[in-house]
Amino acid sequence: MTSSATPPASPQVFVGIDVAKDALDMARSDTGELLHVPNDPAGFASLLAALIPARPACIVIEATGGMEQPLLEALLDAGLPVARVNPAHVRHLAKALGILAKTDAIDAAVLVEFARKAEPRLAVKRSKVQGELEALVTCRRQLKTSKVQQTNRLGATTSKPARKAIQAVVYVLEKQIKALDKQIEARIDSDDDFRQMNQLLQSVPGVGQGLSSALIAGLAELGETGRRELSALVGVAPFNKDSGKSRGKRAIRGGRAALRCVLYMATLASMRSNPIIRAFASHLKAKSKPPKVVIVACMRKLLSLLNAMVRDNLSWQQLNVVKHAQTA
Repeated sequence: MTSSATPPASPQVFVGIDVAKDALDMARSDTGELLHVPNDPAGFASLLAALIPARPACIVIEATGGMEQPLLEALLDAGLPVARVNPAHVRHLAKALGILAKTDAIDAAVLVEFARKAEPRLAVKRSKVQGELEALVTCRRQLKTSKVQQTNRLGATTSKPARKAIQAVVYVLEKQIKALDKQIEARIDSDDDFRQMNQLLQSVPGVGQGLSSALIAGLAELGETGRRELSALVGVAPFNKDSGKSRGKRAIRGGRAALRCVLYMATLASMRSNPIIRAFASHLKAKSKPPKVVIVACMRKLLSLLNAMVRDNLSWQQLNVVKHAQTA
């Protein structure tokens, strides 16, 4: 009489890749070896040759101001599960593990532990149009910031030659921002899904091209996830701060700061022009909620409504909450 034992399952493989300007350092949970390759297409090919047969459960790379983007796209094109994470979060884990030294090899090993313990959200492959759109929206935001800085500097400058130079810079920035607006609109119109989403979003009172394009470019999860998780992604979800019998104030933290800033400005407009958000804000003010709490709650409310619209492919007038408000 023979018995067949089920072979033990192979342990999951977790990978960390430290990204530098000229080189990539990859560590693996199964071998413990470090692979050092150049940060170029040839280096990507070497990594893929080692990773594809290993079938890793998660590959983690840090956000490094855009240097990681080519590698991220190469991994996604190969169908590998990869997560781009906040370097600060990785460093917190290193400190918690008692790892105080910092080298490329150590960083790669810490990324392996982060992949194993933190279960980070995996990146999703984007279309070429969305990648271009995100770059344009980011560039526009940076130019707007520069324009504000130069305008403020102009107000504090009395020298006529200096003012003339600053005014010339402001003029160029305004011209470039207008050109980017046209390019962003053209990119959105070139994709049927994005054009439809843009029309839905801009049907909402208080939502203009700025918030609509920022959401399309920077929040691919819109309409694909729950409202609570979406609020956390944007950084408008309140987190507890309790200990024992003590109950601390709830506060927002983390999330996508650039997107949150655009949502903030749109919410201020919505509190004046959007009947649902205006009524919600009035309700909170009547309960003596602090002004900042009111604004953040309205941001969360607006984001939840936008999420429902995209999820169900409904315009503003088709939402049940709007219908009920109009018939009340």
